[in-house]
Amino acid sequence: METFTMSRKEVPRAGLVKAALAGKITNAEGARALRLSVRQFRRLKKRFRARGARGLLHGLRGHLGNGRLTPSVREQIATLMTTTYAGFNDVHLTEKLREVHALAVSRSSVRTLRLAVGRPATRPRAAPQHRSRRPRKAALGQLAQLDASPFAWFEARGPAATLHGLIDDATSTPLALWFRPNEDLHGYVTILDRTCRTYGVPVELYGDRLNVFQRNDPHWTLAEELQGHQDPTHFGRMLAALGIGFIRAHSPQAKGRIERLWGTLQDRLTSELRLRGIRTLEDGNTFLPEFLADFIPRFAQPPASTLPAWRPAPRDLERLLSCCYPRTVARDNTVHLGARWVQVPPGRGGRSYAGCHVDARELLDGRLLVFYQGALLVQQPSPAPAFVLKPREGPGETRRRPGGLGPALTPTRAVTASPLTAQGLQGATRPVRQGGRSLPIPHTSQNPTAASTPPRRAPSPTHPWRWPRNPRALVAAQATEGDIST
Repeated sequence: METFTMSRKEVPRAGLVKAALAGKITNAEGARALRLSVRQFRRLKKRFRARGARGLLHGLRGHLGNGRLTPSVREQIATLMTTTYAGFNDVHLTEKLREVHALAVSRSSVRTLRLAVGRPATRPRAAPQHRSRRPRKAALGQLAQLDASPFAWFEARGPAATLHGLIDDATSTPLALWFRPNEDLHGYVTILDRTCRTYGVPVELYGDRLNVFQRNDPHWTLAEELQGHQDPTHFGRMLAALGIGFIRAHSPQAKGRIERLWGTLQDRLTSELRLRGIRTLEDGNTFLPEFLADFIPRFAQPPASTLPAWRPAPRDLERLLSCCYPRTVARDNTVHLGARWVQVPPGRGGRSYAGCHVDARELLDGRLLVFYQGALLVQQPSPAPAFVLKPREGPGETRRRPGGLGPALTPTRAVTASPLTAQGLQGATRPVRQGGRSLPIPHTSQNPTAASTPPRRAPSPTHPWRWPRNPRALVAAQATEGDIST
């Protein structure tokens, strides 16, 4: 007895064809039940009369397809998969085979060949978890998500690096990418500067709860308590100056678009860097514009609104994207910022700026600008080509008084001394500076700590402190002193 296999689509054909041959149903009824044309149903009856039930099988069963890859092409793809493009995912490898080697193969064929050579998937897929989807913004520039991804981008060829990035929420377009050794302020200011110059100023940014973006410490100064809010970080002050809002995410899934971007880049960008042999951060940053030019058309989506929400970048963008520090000009007309100092030139008519309150701004490229009431006084070039923008002071660590009335007073050690018992000054007390205030020296009998300190040396009999305050007595004392000296 002959045995063969039928598909689910072919199993009902035998009974309906037999019923039609026995005259129980018409050809139209049989064709309607099988969702075939009447002509095709008649062909099935003819094939059933000639070969029986086997005639109802598809005629191409068991034959090789016309699009089947030849053994030489399969061997070539397997060789490229294990050598040049080792570690590429199926979709990425399919694109490379089409664009570089002119091999028009499908993703499923690449997957089949990968399984045949025994290579596992690059990124195993996990079962998705249920989450509510946040709808995209309608227009470009309404919302941009920013984050950084520490990863072995250069694998074992180069140093560890962190990729800073900005992605548009409406289109999933990577706006800017930049490699840095670590996640820091310099990297975030760099991608914000590139985004503003290339596209424009976005309306809002969506980031995590990193202390670079917003304050996380519970410390409040007196001025902050009076104003009702903490002073922003340097990056927060930049956003406020540009009129950019900031939204703090409470979980990585809240900014899922940039998190998915990191997963794609950790696969594709790492493979492209390996393919070109790039092993340094400088070469990687040079390659990023070329990579984005090829990446954006493949993955970007059209926005719901054709009218973008970008705002033009201000002319003083480099000034706004800087760390600002209030300073007081020293008596020698210099302004100090850490180890850096700059000489302030004289003003109109040789005017001196000593004691004036100025703003020292350290720019992204390392230049130091000093402004007085909005006017630029002096600028200093970058101290080194590889300058890194780092906060030198946190919010509230200012060198002015809380009201901006001059330099802050640094608390000093308390100074105690014995009372002066010289003639003419008995009962008088000399003020001592303690914590910025003038305090009288207490009596020794009432101050036990004063006994432990060595007493001050009494002034000589001819010291001016011993001179009487009466002018006539002063003249007489000077005459007496002259007689004694002669």
